[in-house]
Amino acid sequence: MRGTTPAADLVGRDDGGVALSAELAAPAVTVVLPAALVALFPGCPREIVLRAASVRDAMAALDASWPGLRDRICDSRPAIRRHIKIFVDGERACLDSALTAGVELLVVAAVSGG
Repeated sequence: MRGTTPAADLVGRDDGGVALSAELAAPAVTVVLPAALVALFPGCPREIVLRAASVRDAMAALDASWPGLRDRICDSRPAIRRHIKIFVDGERACLDSALTAGVELLVVAAVSGG
């Protein structure tokens, strides 16, 4: 027997006519994080497959699993921090960049030193 889902959570239908939540309707993408960032969040892998329709949604999904992770990538405006670059399948991206199924979202932290 299927449970009920609030109407606000329904987005589209699967092949069998079953209503999907917004999270399940979003495309599956692979997020690759820098080792230095992952080291700050115990249990966080470098490569994560999650569902997100935009880079902003991906940041929210990461933060839901590892609170504070989004704040290391984004500032309070919100925007991507100056020393962080995000690429989607090799192309520079911003928070509003759309994601499609199977893309790779790469988070790159600037390296400095002398």
